[in-house]
Amino acid sequence: MAAMSFARPVSHRRLPNASCRASRAYPCSMSPPPPTSPAPSPIAGLQVPAHALVTGASSGIGLAVVDALLQHPGMARVVAVSRSAEHSPALVALASRHGQRLLQVSADVTAADDRARIAARCGPGPLHLLFNAAGMLHGPDLAPEKSLASLDADALASVFALNAFAPILLVQALAAQLPRDQPVVLAALSARVGSIGDNRLGGWYAYRASKAALNQLLRTLAVEWRRSHPQATCVLLHPGTVDTPLSRPFQARVPAAQLFTPQHAASQLLGIVAGLTPADSGNFLAWDGSAIPW
Repeated sequence: MAAMSFARPVSHRRLPNASCRASRAYPCSMSPPPPTSPAPSPIAGLQVPAHALVTGASSGIGLAVVDALLQHPGMARVVAVSRSAEHSPALVALASRHGQRLLQVSADVTAADDRARIAARCGPGPLHLLFNAAGMLHGPDLAPEKSLASLDADALASVFALNAFAPILLVQALAAQLPRDQPVVLAALSARVGSIGDNRLGGWYAYRASKAALNQLLRTLAVEWRRSHPQATCVLLHPGTVDTPLSRPFQARVPAAQLFTPQHAASQLLGIVAGLTPADSGNFLAWDGSAIPW
């Protein structure tokens, strides 16, 4: 993450008499301190304090991203969205430390009414970073499919609703808050298993296909934004295997060095985000910045 900026020491050189008479704020034996540099921005090229919105914010990578953004001196406010954001103990603890810089919004991003409520809670001000960390691989009545026989229409619909459709529909709901004359970054967590070209093992039909659909939807948005939002950047990010509830049932064969903490993943991904420019829009990138085939 970017380091805090510190003011330079005040110089004690003697000023000419004319300068002494002109300056009433400082003694004649001192010069005014030089202006301090503005805090670095988490978004490349942004000249104002940044405003961010993070989905999936109550746990895992989403929570770690919220925490990291709030520690950044160039971040004005973070909107944390999840089904239980307003009651999440971790987010409540962050709110007690950061006050009005954190806005918690409990909402289901797959529901149109909730997406409209998120936009209303954000207010009319601009959003410069949308970070989508909400996703589904398994659940109480849902498991990754190992074969064609395991496919279920309702399960497919649920996975696609959250993994593929919710991110693009949330962008649609927030369109009025996305400035056309300032840098904007939309970063969405995808997965290497969503790569069609890299699919050699099969299985996980719904999750693979939903991430491939997410990739295509945001790649298409990136093309549109080149015309409508020329300073915007839209990227898909693969975080690696991260120690979260989503991956926990599948970690047995993951080498310890390749199993990342959420905090490490957030740092890596936000580091990528901070270096993005519109020339990167539409890319599918791994946690180390390398390109992933579609």
